[in-house]
Amino acid sequence: MAENDVKTALVTGANRGLGYETARQLIAKGWTVWVSARSLDKAKAASKALGKAAKPIEIDVTSEESVEVAFEDVGLSGDGLSILVNNAGVDYDSDQRPATADLDRVQKIFQTNFFGAWRVARTAFRLLGEQPHSVIVNVSSGAGSLTDMGSGTPGYATSKAALNALTRQLAADLKPQGTLVNAVCPGWVATDMGGGGRPVAEGAASIVWAATLPAGGPTSGFFRDGKPIAW
Repeated sequence: MAENDVKTALVTGANRGLGYETARQLIAKGWTVWVSARSLDKAKAASKALGKAAKPIEIDVTSEESVEVAFEDVGLSGDGLSILVNNAGVDYDSDQRPATADLDRVQKIFQTNFFGAWRVARTAFRLLGEQPHSVIVNVSSGAGSLTDMGSGTPGYATSKAALNALTRQLAADLKPQGTLVNAVCPGWVATDMGGGGRPVAEGAASIVWAATLPAGGPTSGFFRDGKPIAW
């Protein structure tokens, strides 16, 4: 990380799983982390477990008002912001097929996985732009890779493909202000949603790698374990 007066990060969906472990690893590296959850009580419980460097905040990424209020509070705190991790995600819809998918359910998936991330990034970039170097990490998935995409998890996969496209657009838009924007696939991880796979700590390490890239590091990329993967 380039020298920066502000070592504050915000992780959405950080009360459990990948988000919680990402926050824990950032704290271990000396960062103060806003730990967000849809419920303030859940954010407080996670922050208490993570220690003094964790700060609870309530964010429902599907709500414009919730996001605006949260980032107003972050701004008023005076701590600044250098890292945003868009981790909040829902519904690995492996029981659906694209030809017969419940589109109301798909729209709900998009509201969190795609529009939620966009809403948060759009609100956060003002604070991020106050720093000489800042980073946005969009937690994506190999399921959103067009190269390997099949028919499974249609809502989840297409929402992550859309998130990847947003990553490219944001990276180009925010590069002049010194903000790196990348997508990260943490791999198949043993979370409540993933249901199996490799340890959560390994998936989170991939996210933390991207979150702590130095100024001049890669932007507009799609990575797993610090290595580029196919869009």
